[in-house]
Amino acid sequence: MNPEHPHDRRELRGPFDIVGDVHGCFDEFCALLAELGYGPDGVHPQGRTAVFVGDLVDRGPASLRVLEWVLDRVDEGRALLVASNHDDKLRRWLLGNDVRISGGLETTLAELEARPDRDSLRARLASGLDRVPLYLWLDGGALLVAHAGLQEDLQGLSGSKVRARCLYGVTTGGQVDGYPERVDWAASYSGETAVVYGHTAMSHAVWRNNTANIDLGCVFGGSLCAVRWPERSFVRVPSTGASWPPAGERRNLPAPQEAGTAPTQDAP
Repeated sequence: MNPEHPHDRRELRGPFDIVGDVHGCFDEFCALLAELGYGPDGVHPQGRTAVFVGDLVDRGPASLRVLEWVLDRVDEGRALLVASNHDDKLRRWLLGNDVRISGGLETTLAELEARPDRDSLRARLASGLDRVPLYLWLDGGALLVAHAGLQEDLQGLSGSKVRARCLYGVTTGGQVDGYPERVDWAASYSGETAVVYGHTAMSHAVWRNNTANIDLGCVFGGSLCAVRWPERSFVRVPSTGASWPPAGERRNLPAPQEAGTAPTQDAP
């Protein structure tokens, strides 16, 4: 790995299992990993590697259990993780930055406050999240994993624009229902590198223009989804019940072609 370009892991050939937005849904998280063939220690008998698109925390019932498991596996070299808006917001809070406690962050902080080891845990989580790359370029350049996706002209690059695209996606500058209005960047994607991402919850996963959004809104009552690479096949487990919004009602998840009208992003 090039320390100046931590996103460039083209030397890693997989095979991979890329897991969508977990949002603290630990039971579904464990069920999906078991369905994919992983043991409790994150080891796959066929040498596969789990890759997480981020948004491990917030809104669900067990964000810290998910986050600790993934960061431990990353430290052991058994899993990979990319940065995301929810995880990065937690990282900034852990580092003492002034962030708005909203959008589900309050659920994660309540978990943290209830932990007797919260002081040491806070430092450990901050250190782990601080090392997460913005995106991962894998399999000789054939695959790219980014939380909100990344257009072909930005792949291989770094900087503030890349950070904004990876964490928040493409937005219009306007708002819908109080959230940033998103642009369905995948509708016009024409890159040779396949892009797997999440961030905007959809009703189902499809390959479209060599991209796949695998956020199926588990925390909203949908399902938790992974895509096997290089097979390009989807694996899903159903949600055990909606955890967000707090009232628990089922969210109406749009189809992939309606991604630009699904404002589920929190303000930074």
